[in-house]
Amino acid sequence: MKWWFGIDLWKRVMVGLVLGAATGLVLRQLLGPEAASENVIAWAKPIGDAFISLIKMLVVPLIFITLVTGVLAMGDPKKLGSLGGRALAMYMGTTFIAICFGLLMGTIVQPGAGFDTSIATAADLESTRAQLAANPPAGSVGEQLVRTLLSIIPSNPVQALANGDVLQIIFFAILLGIGILLSGDVGKPLQKIFDAASEAIMRMTLMVMETAPFGVFALMAWILGDRGLSILSVLGKMTLAHYVACTLHILITYGLIVKGIVRLPVLPFFRGAVDAQMVAFSTSSSNATLPMTISCATKNLGIDRPVASSVLPLGATINMDGTALYQGLIALFAVQALGIPMTPSMYFTIILTSTLVSIGTAGVPSVSLLLATTTLGIVGATPDQTVLIIAVLFPFDRILDMMRTVTNVTGDLAVATTVAKWEGELDEEVFRARDPV
Repeated sequence: MKWWFGIDLWKRVMVGLVLGAATGLVLRQLLGPEAASENVIAWAKPIGDAFISLIKMLVVPLIFITLVTGVLAMGDPKKLGSLGGRALAMYMGTTFIAICFGLLMGTIVQPGAGFDTSIATAADLESTRAQLAANPPAGSVGEQLVRTLLSIIPSNPVQALANGDVLQIIFFAILLGIGILLSGDVGKPLQKIFDAASEAIMRMTLMVMETAPFGVFALMAWILGDRGLSILSVLGKMTLAHYVACTLHILITYGLIVKGIVRLPVLPFFRGAVDAQMVAFSTSSSNATLPMTISCATKNLGIDRPVASSVLPLGATINMDGTALYQGLIALFAVQALGIPMTPSMYFTIILTSTLVSIGTAGVPSVSLLLATTTLGIVGATPDQTVLIIAVLFPFDRILDMMRTVTNVTGDLAVATTVAKWEGELDEEVFRARDPV
């Protein structure tokens, strides 16, 4: 088996992705759609769910332990303020640009023009109403922002850890790290415990990531065996606009950040990010991908642990470029499909709303689509029209969510690389030493 482990992980994951997709499609041809769907749900979905559960298992301890050790490694709480401020500014800037790419491609491709919204069945509409009732909007955009800011402070840190509330975990971990630093020599024993725990959790992460090729294979077999290529054909123009917009944002925005701002070569960055991108594509979850994202940052890109441990968990929570881009694209899809007039001022409103709505979005599959209730409301869609648009998109959202997550994760790594370079926490020898693809 040495030959298997001698292959780069991203290549093994890519093989799993391609073989899984092919398996799902072949089963649909041989067994028929219904039998193939039952078949992959019986064996592929449980394997894929087990893989996602494995990496979700790591998320909370990984964020908490590595963030505490990251603060401790800085040695000075003031440095954390500089690092966090720079990361936040970059996250907001890239989110703004992402929405512009979404609006640009929505204007060029016109994904909603002439779209037949009658394909949404009564069952689809009822299911969507139930989904929205279970996830009601939190009020106006301003109210949502205030609620998000207040929810950062945990009333019970243990409950925050148990519930996996990432923002609250980040807040508590940073305060605990600062508290240990301010304790001086008294806090040294606790610091050693966290250092040992950090090493152990990273070893666990590497072990779990070795199962990624098999988990990705099962997930892709399940998705395409259950849905087939209809997942692309029904909303072909929407899929095209979304994938092109995300690809342009990744190549242009993140490429320019790495090459233009911090003067680093672009190809080693994208090679170093591929492992995380492949896991993101198959899981559709920024949080589930976080262990791999941190591993890529430290092992492939040479980002020191303190930066990776603080910037990346924060990014997995508030840096949702793919989500924000999708919000803009959904808005244009809706106005085109429903015949709603679009004014110049509405573009600005969409950009502002999409930026704020994306902050703190849960890094789980398809949550971005449910957030569209706010975005669709500002372009003039009625509640019934909002339900209709979401019902049309929901069955096909998984294939769009996969690319959104790739965009989110790549953005996290681009910002972490930039901040690490600015802070002198980037090992350029490791960054530039990536093997050729």
